[in-house]
Amino acid sequence: MSDSSTTASGAVVDAHHEHPPYQRHHFESVDQQFDATNFAMWLFLLTEIMFFGGLFTAYLIMRNWYYPAFVEASHQLNIGWGTANTGVLIVSSFTMAMGVWSAEMRKKGLLILFLSLTFILGLAFLGIKSIEYSEKWEKHHVPGLNWSDASFVNPASDPEVHKLYPQDKPLAPDMAAKTEMYFFLYFAMTGMHALHMIIGISILGFMLVRARAGAYTTGHVTYVENFGLYWHFVDIVWIFLFPLLYLISRY
Repeated sequence: MSDSSTTASGAVVDAHHEHPPYQRHHFESVDQQFDATNFAMWLFLLTEIMFFGGLFTAYLIMRNWYYPAFVEASHQLNIGWGTANTGVLIVSSFTMAMGVWSAEMRKKGLLILFLSLTFILGLAFLGIKSIEYSEKWEKHHVPGLNWSDASFVNPASDPEVHKLYPQDKPLAPDMAAKTEMYFFLYFAMTGMHALHMIIGISILGFMLVRARAGAYTTGHVTYVENFGLYWHFVDIVWIFLFPLLYLISRY
């Protein structure tokens, strides 16, 4: 059997040089393209690990230096909202994994469904986080913009927190001032995480449009797989943020 064919113009085309439309011209094969893009994605995630690792390290150092202030400041966080957001992201990781599976199985309807669910869950996470941020503004716990040490110099001044933690003692003024460092790191870490969520949701919107047009279910699932890695990474970052900010030394 010949490995070449003749086109309408009479030109001979070698079948070995034909490639799928999603293969870029500078790659010799689909496998090479997959390996290159997958490696690039893992390299990007490595830089993200180093970035968030720096924030985690700063938090742990400051917490060791100003332990009473960080414990008292953590009492101002709503553990219910934090737990809800943790559940939302865990479920979104499942829906994203199912989205990747749907692309691999070439099930267009399921792919659109699971991408849509992931999109909605991402919006739910940001909605809950906005509620928490507005609460911090109302309590004057936004460093540099709307800040007050009153809740920490006199913990009983916040009835809700005092009801949950009646054993809390007033902090000395110099230690109470260090609670601002806790909230600076809180907003820095959760804010950068929220920014990554916004970027992810924006990409999900783009993917939904493309999926409706028939993309990702023709055998080329690299884009969906790499985005899945990104989404799972963002979820894992929150799994570390939640205990560090909300749970450790809370009682």
